[in-house]
Amino acid sequence: MNRRTFLAGTSAVLLAAPLAAEAQQPSSREQPGGRVPRVGFLGTGPGRTGAEHLTEAFRDGLREIGYVDSHNVTIEYRFAELRYERLPDLAAELVRLGVDVIFAPGDLPATGAKQATRTIPIVFTGATDPVASQFVMSLSRPGGNMTGLTQSGTQVTAKRLSLLKEAVPKLSRVAVLSNPMAHSHHLAVIHDAAVALRAKPQVFEARSPQDLEKAFVAMVKDRAQAVLLLPDSMLYTVRDQLGQLALRHRLPMIGWRPDFARAGALMAYGASITADYRRAGVLVGKILNGAKPSELPVEEPAKLELIVNLRTAKTLGLTIPPSLLARADQVIQ
Repeated sequence: MNRRTFLAGTSAVLLAAPLAAEAQQPSSREQPGGRVPRVGFLGTGPGRTGAEHLTEAFRDGLREIGYVDSHNVTIEYRFAELRYERLPDLAAELVRLGVDVIFAPGDLPATGAKQATRTIPIVFTGATDPVASQFVMSLSRPGGNMTGLTQSGTQVTAKRLSLLKEAVPKLSRVAVLSNPMAHSHHLAVIHDAAVALRAKPQVFEARSPQDLEKAFVAMVKDRAQAVLLLPDSMLYTVRDQLGQLALRHRLPMIGWRPDFARAGALMAYGASITADYRRAGVLVGKILNGAKPSELPVEEPAKLELIVNLRTAKTLGLTIPPSLLARADQVIQ
């Protein structure tokens, strides 16, 4: 099965999420006053335990607008435990509960939520391309029931590849690690950027943490000289495992969140995920106060951070160019 066919099949699973659940439960805004609003949290990870810093950041954002969890707002958590096929059912469950807003961090949770409701507001984070994914009509005027935060588009992925080339000047073969269930807007951009840098990209897939060791063994067999990670919730969740694998197989790696460099990757370039979750909490609070998602512009990151891990560079026998270090927001010694 080729990649396009697989992605089409995955989309069909998500599109199959019934809208009937919405009809069974009227919008909570139609219910009598005095009730505590409810927010649905639709995550892909294993649960709150492993993502407490993120759920706390989200609650911090809500607090900025005056909403305190378990006091004047209730948060209903649903996690897919890295089984993406569960997202449509979990989203439909939140709809049946009559939540006022759904928070969907990531492309696939946002897709699942979108198919579950056309009226309940949805706030997403980490969207690769919200317009191409048909979450919104435009970034400035979303036009529907969805808004949130984007990752600054696929051009940032091309930038990561160029940073990798700076750190590894002789780079000619780069492994691209991707979860085939995630959106693939990055792939065409990566191919063009790699050609411009005279590097050959090769895509390696991992659908679950159990696939990672096999993927890295295949990268080494393919004579890859570095690894570019594509944004995906599962890969973020297992960032420590990825850092260890990259070191063990002596492959310089770059991720899309600063946390990857702290987990052992050579570099990371992108927005802070905790900052995104906090800002999403603010957007959810605004919607609870009456703002319409159709009129709340999709936000791009206020800042992209470049993190360089010199400990990893030393382990790999790499010398990072001074010009690259000078541009780093943080250097891990």
